[in-house]
Parts: sequence; structure tokens; C-alpha cells
Amino acid sequence: MTNSPKAPVSANQMWGGRFASGPDAIMTAINASIGFDKRLYAQDIAGSRAHAAMLAATGILTSSDAEAIGEGLLTVLSEIEAGNFVFSEALEDIHMNVESRLKEIIGEPAGRLHTARSRNDQVAVDFRLWTRDQCDAAISGLTALMQAFLAQAEAGCDWVMPGFTHLQTAQPVTWGHHMLAYVEMLARDKSRFEDARRRMNECPLGAAALAGTSFPIDRHMTASALGFDRPTANSLDSVSDRDFALEFLAASSICAMHLSRFAEELVIWSSAQFRFVRLSDKWTTGSSIMPQKKNPDAAELLRAKLGRILGATVALFTIMKGLALTYSKDMQEDKEQVFDAADTLMLALAAMTGMVGDMTANRDVLAASAASGFSTATDLADWLVRALNLPFRDAHHVTGTLVAMAEKNGCDLPDLSLSDMQSVHAGITTEVYSVLGVQNSVRSRMSYGGTSPTRVAEQVARWKQLLA
Repeated sequence: MTNSPKAPVSANQMWGGRFASGPDAIMTAINASIGFDKRLYAQDIAGSRAHAAMLAATGILTSSDAEAIGEGLLTVLSEIEAGNFVFSEALEDIHMNVESRLKEIIGEPAGRLHTARSRNDQVAVDFRLWTRDQCDAAISGLTALMQAFLAQAEAGCDWVMPGFTHLQTAQPVTWGHHMLAYVEMLARDKSRFEDARRRMNECPLGAAALAGTSFPIDRHMTASALGFDRPTANSLDSVSDRDFALEFLAASSICAMHLSRFAEELVIWSSAQFRFVRLSDKWTTGSSIMPQKKNPDAAELLRAKLGRILGATVALFTIMKGLALTYSKDMQEDKEQVFDAADTLMLALAAMTGMVGDMTANRDVLAASAASGFSTATDLADWLVRALNLPFRDAHHVTGTLVAMAEKNGCDLPDLSLSDMQSVHAGITTEVYSVLGVQNSVRSRMSYGGTSPTRVAEQVARWKQLLA
């Protein structure tokens, strides 16, 4: 009969006979990790079940002991998931908490589970499994966000808007082209998580404390049972490696930077000065004193929160940089940073997907802004090169003079008369006006990867096929 969870044994009983007394209360507090590593419970139990099955298959455990362990671990899993499990700080970590409860349930066979393994390889496999799951979650979240950007791009393939450099109007582009820029960024993010997942998909279980084990274990069996491609090849590296966590954080940091850049654009674009987009009420808040305000708080919070991911990355690099092989207790500090970064990233991806899906582009405002700031000046210079065979530097000078003239007259380049233009260069003809409109400008950008609606539509079709 299964007993209910009860107060656990003292920590030193789990360690063994080396210690005559329990730890100081402060030592218990600084040493315990159960407050945060309890979220590894599912991975810990999966690893232990695979280990027990392997021990039975290799004759190290009897099949009856392995069956009792496997069933007992499922009971522990159900207790944790039901919220009925009593976690103990005295037992330090998720491994000892699970093992202690297992012993209460099945008795003496629980003590055989730890044969041919150490907490060093146990935590390594738990953390890898958890981080691998987070890579999968990030890949899924990125795919959803890419699809949201792609829908915006498809809707606005031929909508004109200003393209910026230095946040100054540069050349006209299309809304679809701008949206696809983020699809490209996010695709690189997705590939980084996919690459990191492939590299981390080796199983450290069986490396034991650091040197491997003298028991005739089958590491390929446990690796396969846990969905790994293969076991790790060096036991020292197996227990001391946290590259998988660092790679996850590095990929998360780059992704967070991309999300923060678009968050900044949303803050600017939704302002009264720009009015490029309208954000729905779902992603904005009001002011307690100014009734006219509609603040892009979700975008602002993303912009701020994503700094936590970079902070976590720096923290783990700092923890690992001075550690000689193999395991040191410093490495217990690896998880909180990764947990927080993963939570923050998934929240950010979900929120950004919602904002992108709900936002409405103000097409008329975009078009009007696209025509401002002499945005077709480069088109004029290109025309001078093509039609009059001017060297580009000469064409650049002529165009700059015409821009200065238009600025002095308080008009845009298409508003200059032909005689005004010919006063700067006599060879200019009426044909020049065909390149000065913003629609003409974007339609002319037919180079591969350019902003032409034709090219944008091609890229939209390409990405729809890739994401399908």
C-alpha cells in the first residue's frame, strides 16, 4: 500500500556515513537547490526510469526491482503533478526529493536506483532534457511569430512606406518588404535553436561522478530511451559541460535583440507623431491622468524584459569561465538564469505574436510619409547615370544640388519644374519625372531581395511554402 508523503529524512542520511552531524541551517539554505530545480521533476523521473530499465536489461538490477522502481516513480510523478508532493529543503535537490519519496513508496529497492550513476550525470541529463524541450518550444514560438509577420507582408506587398537609415527617411520601401525583414531575422533565430538542439542531443547519463562506472551498463540504451542521438563520448566532459545551456542562452539573446528592435519600432510607429500603426486595445494601456493616451506598454515591457535574457547569458558565462574539470558546486547556479531566460523568451514570443497579428498599418499615412524627405533622390541619381551616362559621383552632386533647390523652394523633387532641373544640368528631360514617384521607385527595385512588390510577393510565396 502506498504511503502518503511525509517529512523527509535528514540530508546526511541520504549522503551516507561520512558525516556525523547535519549541516548548519545557513549551509542548508545556501546548499539547497530544490526551490528552483524542482521544475526538472519530469526530466528527473524520465531519466531515472530509463536508467532503471537499463540496469534490469544488463542484469545489474532484478526485473522485479526495476518494475517496482518504474511504477513507484510514476506514482511520484502523479503526486507532483497533482500538487500533493512535499518538497524538502533538507533533501537539497529534486534528485534526493524524488529518491526519498520513492523509498517511502517501495522500500529497499529504491536504494538500488542510484547504482552506476551520480547526481553529477543525473543533473546533467535532467538539465539537457529540459533545455532541449525549451529549444522545441522556442522553435514553435518562432514559427508562429514568423507566420504573423508573413501575414502582414502578404497583405501589404505593394503598400509604400519610408525606409530609414539613422531614423531619417532614406528610400521608399514596401510594408511587405519591411515585415519580411523580421521573418528573415526570426528564421536565423529558429535555425540557431535547431543547431543548438542537434549539438546538445547527446546523453551524459552513465558518466557517473566523472570517470564512468565499472558496472556493465548500456549507455546507448538509455540514450535511445530518452530520445538522444547517442551517448556523450567523454565522461569528464559529460558532467562538466554546460555548453548546451550557454548555446540556448546565446540563441535566446540574439532572438531577444530582434524582438526588442521591433518593439522599439512599434513604440515609434504607434506614436501620434508617426501614426504608422494602430495597436489593438489588447496590447495597450491608458493613463491614470491623461485620458487621450493609448500607451504601447506591451512593446515597452518586451523591450525592457528582454534585457534579462542577455543578463542571464552573461551570468552563466561568468559562472563557467573559471571552473577546472569536472563538476563544481558553482554549477548549481546554472539553472535559475536559464529558467528565467526561457520563461521570458516564451512570454515575449507569445506577446509579440499577438501584437503583430493584431496591429493595423495606416496605409495612407505610410504612403504620405514615404513621399516625404526627398526619398526618391537616389532614383534621380540612378536615372542620371542611366539616361545621361554621368559618373555616379557627378550624378550624386547634381541630385544634391536639386535637393537643396527643392528644400529652399519648400517643395519636393517631383514639384521642381523642368527648367529648374535643367538649370542644374541641361541634359535632364521630362523622362526624369517617371522615376520620382514613390510607386515608381519601389517598382523599380527588382534586384533579388529588393523591395519591388513583385520580389516581395515571390518571397512571401517562398516563406509560405517553407513554413508549411
